[in-house]
Amino acid sequence: MGITERKEKQKQEIKKMILDASMKLFMEQGFENVSIRKIADLIEYSPTTVYLYFKDKNEILFNLHEMGFHKMAEYNTDLWTIKNPLVRLAKMGEYYIRFGLENPAYYELMFILKAPMEALEVLDATCEWKSGDQALGKLKETIQECMDKKLVEKGDVEAVAMSIWSMVHGMVALAIRDRFDKLVPRDQMVAMMQRGLTWLLNSLDISDKKT
Repeated sequence: MGITERKEKQKQEIKKMILDASMKLFMEQGFENVSIRKIADLIEYSPTTVYLYFKDKNEILFNLHEMGFHKMAEYNTDLWTIKNPLVRLAKMGEYYIRFGLENPAYYELMFILKAPMEALEVLDATCEWKSGDQALGKLKETIQECMDKKLVEKGDVEAVAMSIWSMVHGMVALAIRDRFDKLVPRDQMVAMMQRGLTWLLNSLDISDKKT
């Protein structure tokens, strides 16, 4: 390995160290209570070193937000082997709920906190949310296939996708913010969320109503 390769490897290792330490602190102390200095102290580097890799805390949050999307993609690895798009749509919602409940800190970064989006405006002149657009694109693609195969009523794919996403997002957001468990026993919460998703998809299913 040459000098250039070694330097790049070291750079990536330090960057990963900063991100891992940041996520640890965020999960322990909350996003608003973590500073660049606290991150630097944990990895035993100076704050100046952290600033060499990230402009500010928002940029760190954006990078963690991107890691969250990669992690969510791991939940969906078998989705595209499912031939029936309506079944795939149900699984997509099921995996989304499971990901959010099992990774609440990443979920907050990806879909609730403003900071990653504020960093996006600085990092990308077009302000395109590519990770979100890719995830929504998969949902729209599946809905379009359902419509083409006459499994659901034809309509505005964008509107239907946003409606389905809004429902599952709302349930996950309420759950990770400790709202559902005040109204529904915790051991029944996931089953209730699944029933809600099933009801929504059943209301869209026209395959048994039309020839």
